[in-house]
Amino acid sequence: MFIVLHLQFARVWIPDTTEVWRSAELSRDYRPGDTVLHLQLEDETEVEYKLDPKSGALPPLRNPDILVGENDLTALSYLHEPAVLHNLRVRFTDSKLIYTYCGIILVAINPYESLPIYGSDIINAYSGQNMGDMDPHIFAVSEEAYKQMARDEKNQSIIVSGESGAGKTVSAKYAMRYFATVSGSSAESSVEEKVLASSPIMEAIGNAKTTRNDNSSRFGKYIAIDFDRKHHIIGANMRTYLLEKSRVVFQASEERNYHIFYQLCACAHLPEFEPLKLGSADDFPYTNQGRSPVIEGVNDLKEMQATRKAFSLLGITEAHQMGLFQILSAILHLGNVEVKERGSSSCGISDESGHLAVFCDLTEVSYESMAHWLCHKKLKTTTETLNKPVTRLEAVNGRDALSKHIYAKLFSWIVGQVNKALSTSSKPHSFIGVLDIYGFETFEVNSFEQFCINYANEKLQQQFNMHVFKLEQEEYMKEQIPWTLIDFYDNQPCINLIEAKMGLLDLLDEECTMPKGSDESWAQKLYNTHLKKSSHFEKPRMSNTAFIILHFADKVEYQCDGFLEKNKDTVNEEQINVLKASKFALLVELFQDEETPAAQSTTAPAGRAKFGRTTQSFREHKKSVGLQFRNSLHLLMDTLNATTPHYVRCIKPNDVKAPFIMDPHRAVQQLRACGVLETIRISATGFPSRWTYQEFFSRYRVLMRKKDILSDRKLTCQNVLERLVQNKDKYQFGKTKIFFRAGQVAYLEKLRADKLRTACINIQKTIRCWLARKKYLRIRQAAITLQKYTRGHQARCLCNNLRRTRAAVIFQKNMRMWAARRQFLRQKAAAVLIQRLLRGYTARLEYKRLVFERKALLIQRWVRGFLARWRFRRIKRAVVYLQCCVRRMLARRELKKLKIEARSVEHFKKLNVGMENKIMQLQRKLDEQHKENRELSERISTLEIHSAAEMEKLHVQLKTLQEVEEEARHRGDLVTSLQEELELVRQELEKNKEMVADLNEKNTLLKSEKDEMNRLIQEQEQQIKEKPESTHQESTEHLQAQLNEERFRYQNLLTEHLKLEERYADLRSEKEAAVDLSKPGHNRADSGYGSSQTESVHSSVLTGSEVSTMEKEDAVQTAADVSLLLKLQRRVTELEKENMDLQSEMDTKEEQLQQQQTKELEDCQRILGAERDYEALKRQELESDNKKLKKDLQELRQSLSKGKGSKVASPGGQAYNVVLEQLNSTNEELEVRKEEVLILRSQLVNQEAFKHKETGSEGDSGESSRSPTLDLRELNEDGELWMAYESLKETNRILASQLQTQGQSHEKEVEGLRAELQRLKAELDQQQQMMSDSLELPHDARIQAGLQHEISRLTQQNMDLLEQTGKQDKMIRKLKKHLKIYLKKFGEAEGVHIEQSSPENVVGESGRMVSIVRKERDFRGMLEYRKENENRLFKILITELKPRGVAVNLIPGLPAYILFMCLRHADYANDDQRVSTLLNTSINAIKSVLKKRGDFETISFWLANTCRFLHCLKQYSGEEGYTKHNTPRQNEHCLMNFDLSEYCQVLSDLAIQIYQQLIRVMENILHPMIAPAMLEQETIQGVMGVKPTGMRKRTSSFPEDSSHSLESILKQLDVFYYTLLQHGNDTDLVRQVIKQQFYLICCITLNNLLLRKDMCSWSKGLQIRYNVCQLEEWLLDKDLQGSGARESLEPLIQAAQLLQIKKKSQDDAEAICTMCSALTTQQIVKILSLYTPVNEFEERVSISFIKSVQNLLKDRKESSQLLMDAKIIFSVTFPFNPSSVALETIQIPSSLNLSFLTRV
Repeated sequence: MFIVLHLQFARVWIPDTTEVWRSAELSRDYRPGDTVLHLQLEDETEVEYKLDPKSGALPPLRNPDILVGENDLTALSYLHEPAVLHNLRVRFTDSKLIYTYCGIILVAINPYESLPIYGSDIINAYSGQNMGDMDPHIFAVSEEAYKQMARDEKNQSIIVSGESGAGKTVSAKYAMRYFATVSGSSAESSVEEKVLASSPIMEAIGNAKTTRNDNSSRFGKYIAIDFDRKHHIIGANMRTYLLEKSRVVFQASEERNYHIFYQLCACAHLPEFEPLKLGSADDFPYTNQGRSPVIEGVNDLKEMQATRKAFSLLGITEAHQMGLFQILSAILHLGNVEVKERGSSSCGISDESGHLAVFCDLTEVSYESMAHWLCHKKLKTTTETLNKPVTRLEAVNGRDALSKHIYAKLFSWIVGQVNKALSTSSKPHSFIGVLDIYGFETFEVNSFEQFCINYANEKLQQQFNMHVFKLEQEEYMKEQIPWTLIDFYDNQPCINLIEAKMGLLDLLDEECTMPKGSDESWAQKLYNTHLKKSSHFEKPRMSNTAFIILHFADKVEYQCDGFLEKNKDTVNEEQINVLKASKFALLVELFQDEETPAAQSTTAPAGRAKFGRTTQSFREHKKSVGLQFRNSLHLLMDTLNATTPHYVRCIKPNDVKAPFIMDPHRAVQQLRACGVLETIRISATGFPSRWTYQEFFSRYRVLMRKKDILSDRKLTCQNVLERLVQNKDKYQFGKTKIFFRAGQVAYLEKLRADKLRTACINIQKTIRCWLARKKYLRIRQAAITLQKYTRGHQARCLCNNLRRTRAAVIFQKNMRMWAARRQFLRQKAAAVLIQRLLRGYTARLEYKRLVFERKALLIQRWVRGFLARWRFRRIKRAVVYLQCCVRRMLARRELKKLKIEARSVEHFKKLNVGMENKIMQLQRKLDEQHKENRELSERISTLEIHSAAEMEKLHVQLKTLQEVEEEARHRGDLVTSLQEELELVRQELEKNKEMVADLNEKNTLLKSEKDEMNRLIQEQEQQIKEKPESTHQESTEHLQAQLNEERFRYQNLLTEHLKLEERYADLRSEKEAAVDLSKPGHNRADSGYGSSQTESVHSSVLTGSEVSTMEKEDAVQTAADVSLLLKLQRRVTELEKENMDLQSEMDTKEEQLQQQQTKELEDCQRILGAERDYEALKRQELESDNKKLKKDLQELRQSLSKGKGSKVASPGGQAYNVVLEQLNSTNEELEVRKEEVLILRSQLVNQEAFKHKETGSEGDSGESSRSPTLDLRELNEDGELWMAYESLKETNRILASQLQTQGQSHEKEVEGLRAELQRLKAELDQQQQMMSDSLELPHDARIQAGLQHEISRLTQQNMDLLEQTGKQDKMIRKLKKHLKIYLKKFGEAEGVHIEQSSPENVVGESGRMVSIVRKERDFRGMLEYRKENENRLFKILITELKPRGVAVNLIPGLPAYILFMCLRHADYANDDQRVSTLLNTSINAIKSVLKKRGDFETISFWLANTCRFLHCLKQYSGEEGYTKHNTPRQNEHCLMNFDLSEYCQVLSDLAIQIYQQLIRVMENILHPMIAPAMLEQETIQGVMGVKPTGMRKRTSSFPEDSSHSLESILKQLDVFYYTLLQHGNDTDLVRQVIKQQFYLICCITLNNLLLRKDMCSWSKGLQIRYNVCQLEEWLLDKDLQGSGARESLEPLIQAAQLLQIKKKSQDDAEAICTMCSALTTQQIVKILSLYTPVNEFEERVSISFIKSVQNLLKDRKESSQLLMDAKIIFSVTFPFNPSSVALETIQIPSSLNLSFLTRV
């Protein structure tokens, strides 16, 4: 077969030094005898591959591309090492998938990166699924183990192995987390937390950093999680193996000690750790040897807090924790103790730093004893005991051995405490064990630790081989195919070499007992015993102290150095004795097991080995480490053999801890070591490929001929295989499957691909022929058409040419004539024009000459004049100058003469003559001046008189100014401050001036905005009805979102409360059952909901000898639950009311203020009208009672007169006295009724006066006309009541005065209302002013100011409304209290009258009552029943009513109508006890029915009736919001006495609970159908192709259920839909239910798609699209398009489109990002990564394309959750739906047997 397949273009694997295996393609066919294969590598390099001449083995073939990346390695057609490695590499590096199945093994590759695949949503997705149904995961293995434990009642084990750093601890942790999540706890709620809390503790004390792993487990552990019979976790137990104690005292480079030491050092600065005297980790040799004290990304301080928290959670007290830390600190200080040499054979302690003293203080031991025995040892001989000093090296080794021993004891003690905390008192029914153990190890230097580890792996590999062999055998026997032995590797010889008699361990123990035993002598014994005798033992060539063992995985060379010392694990006994003598209780407790052997613990259950740390005696401590490990390993193997194992193999992809990078060499090494390749080899020797007949038929139907297809699928497959594969040894037919040898599936795939390729070629040939012929015919037709049109065009062109020729001749004749005439006319015009122009030119020349001559003359004239004037002016200036010179000379001469004359006497005389004249003139002037002075003095005296008066006035003004000045001084400070403010204003003004420029630029925008705001102001009058759509819509959506969120939270609280109620009911039922055993006949009724008042009344009624103590306790508990629920109801009611108030307030602005007064007046009138109607009704009732009393009085008189006439009763006789007492009581009752009638009538008068205040006098006269005079004849028959009438008149006069007083008060109220109206108007003006001011503000500030003002106004208004509501509630309660008092008095009086009446009167009275009922023709829509029939009513109407029986023929909601009619009668009778009992018992009965019969029909039926009961309570509550939908007749049936709004909320909560229960029941029905119908069922025949699967077949855990199709889902939806409508559920509610179910379909389908790689293909996307279309058609058929169900399918639709869209170019990536808006980035990337071609013609999505999509989606803000939450239940609403059914027309069918109900 290989020869046939090794043809040209076949792909093979060849060995490679770098990649281990490399892919190549044959460039030539291989022929037998060829020694070389001609190959072409992937880089197109040609190579020649030489074949082995001895074996002639050909290179392994490569699997088809469609098989690459399979979930199960056994599904590969060619099973070999390169195929396994390539498949793992593709899944790990390309698809980012870290889990892969390999038969029964789960291969887990460490991604070195946090992945979002371990959340609670993933756990829920894998919970309940079969192992082959989902992609490989650790949760799938855990679920398989859990289900097999629950199904087979057999213990399970999960074996997690791998080398350090491969992720073993994390995988085991996730497995335990899965069990803790899915199982729950039956009794102790903290068991799961304790199981998970053990992990951080064990990591702190048992994990350390190594070069390969930052959190490497240095011990093995087996954790057994215990379960009870209900499969709930009740406890756990842990067993540890081979702790690496040497790490306590030594660490290699770049490694650390155990984490707990570094956590302690990180906490050294804390106050509680100061006594430990710790410091930095660098200060201690035990923690600084690796020179790497810090792990990147790890905070040791926070890790210490987590460790301490885990300790506390497991019950380890703070004192014990500090004791643990004290011992650990002592170990660190012990490592710092220095030993110095004293001679060649002795040493001493150098404790200069005081570390030994600190160690002794912390351990509370003797310093001298410890210092002595650290440097000495005790030797015992037959005669004496000697203390011998030891060398420094021995002392240091002894110190380190003591440290290791203390840490090992502490480790064991902590494990014991953890087991004690996780243990349970009850006996476990089963358990699941998780084994986290080191994998096969091989290093350059391998010592005793690697020997033990590899020994353990040999045992585990043997157990694994036997299990695989057993499973293969069971599978073959189950399918009834011939069983042939499979040759598998048996490592029993290797195990015998190690553990058998005279094996390696026995020889090692023997050498340890020898006095002078050494590693060299032990090695020689090994050589002498096993060399050349065992095929698994070898000796190295270059060493005499080493040996080689051929393990199942590889050859390992062990160095014998240190084997004996590590096997002995010796500790100085005297040092141990010193520690035992310590005063430290915890330290002594650690070594108690070495003093006295403890009693063996009780044996474990059958099938399970004993877990826990068994206390060892001192003699046990003397056992060697190898012997102890062998015993514990045998115990472990016994445990595993008694359980069903599940295997997890962890692989470390590289040594540099790089994410998603695989080193092929390291991967192959680990695959060989962990047994994966051995599993592949075993599978390959048998029949690895296994197909069901249906799968084979669907996949290879293309290879069948029409005659081969028979009705029997099995026979069809047999015939086809016999024809295709001639060698019958290559396959076997089982009962349900076909088994193929390795390579046969690839051969069949090749035949299928060839067949499809041939079919494609034929299709292409036919299509191309059809296209070519179609193209030819189209071209031929086009040519004919072109010819036709061309010939016609040519004929038309010839005709046009002839016509144009003739026309051209005519045109030429006329044209030539026209041209000649035009030439003549042109020449003539040119001649005339030339003549004209020439003559004009000559005239212009003459004109220019004349103008020139004239201008020349003018210029000459002006020039000549200018020259003459210039010469004249020059001559004139010269003459003037000469004259000036002459005159100056003459003046100078005259001046000289005058100077000479001035010096002479005659000159002075001439001057004196002039002075005398001047003196005379001055004397005359002086006289005149004196005269003027006298006149002025007179005037001055006159003016002084006037000035005195003026001075007095000025003094007065001065005083005034001084006062003003004082006032100004007082205001000086104010002026200063004002000046400062003025400066600030100026500064601001300057700033504003700077802003003017910017504001001017925005002026245009502001003007437009101002115009817009003016328009908005004009529209504000209509804002109560119209509001801007954007703001209103946003606020409405915001409020609606808040309301939905609050409703969702509230419904979640209801769900939790329901769970608590169910749990309480279960506990109560168990308690009742226990009480019933001791007290038979005891029954207890459930209490219901109600207000505190009704609860107290109900309790008072139930108190008596019939109620037991247990019922009282239940009532208290239920009351507490009711109070809690009512608080939640009130809170939700308040929130909803606030939301509604805010929404309504946002819709009203200024018009609300204008209309508020009118609304309040209308409310007052309506309230007064309601009170008036109520008082009138009570007055009528009192009048009827008054008439009844009068009739009774008349009858008593008649009976008395008859008695007197018959002389039966004498005045002193007993009968006479009885009648007299009755008469007196009747008279007293009559007086009381009179007073009540007067009070009611006075109130009625006041109300009428208030209503008709304008016609008050007429109203008063009208009322007086309705005075008791109408009844004078009845009241005044014997004259006894006349005085009462007179007193009534007096009362009327008093009432009239009161009426006037009330009228005055009414006027005052009107004035107050007017003032309020004025205030509101002023407030309106203020708001308008504020709005006008706000228009000047910026847009944002204006919006903010408006919102702030609106919020403050609404807050004030709400406060006012709350105050008014409180006052009204107080008034209502007061009126109800008075009314109850009156009714109570009336009831007592009537009761006394009935008791004292004679039997004859009773008979007569009953007769009269019957007559009254018969006169009542019209029914009031009420039902009456007796108290003793109450339980019968609930039993018939609720408990025993079957939806499929009688209820189907009833009108929808009939039980709700009947209950409400009974409630109406209880309200009419004012019986609060009956109202409370009716409501509470109904609620509890409905809950009980739903708990007992939780089927869909029952839940749907009672959901409809509960909603109808709730709507009836609202419809007839009397509230205006509900009564406006009623008819006048229905409004007459409203409840009168009780406010049942709280019970409306309780019923609403009950309806929510029923709805949620309905959704859960529907989900349970649909859940198993969805994945098979939407994904697995082949809806479109021939599109899907089943790929080969491995050993992990679907539904491998349980037998295959009946297949579900999309048609079954649609039928089930039809059942849901029509049942809901038949039971009378509201249409809106049905729409919500359908939306929830479609969301479930989307969630489950999409989650399965995201977790199943085999479902991500193009054909699957096509099938999903088809199925979604069918669902949409169903919605269209049921007219449910607007329910939101179609929108809930949007993620699934987009996922299907993503599978079908092209995924290559950047444009495709952008289209995907635009299209997939309902999918998260993780979901898109996950689908693209999982996309798997089903056929060879499809292509995988490249990594570069996925990265480009990620880059485009990186800015999305969305949830990081991968899966959709299928447990979400949308918040449900119950819109009010009033009933049009009139209560008085409802007829009760006789089939209900409710004849005890009486219509009223």
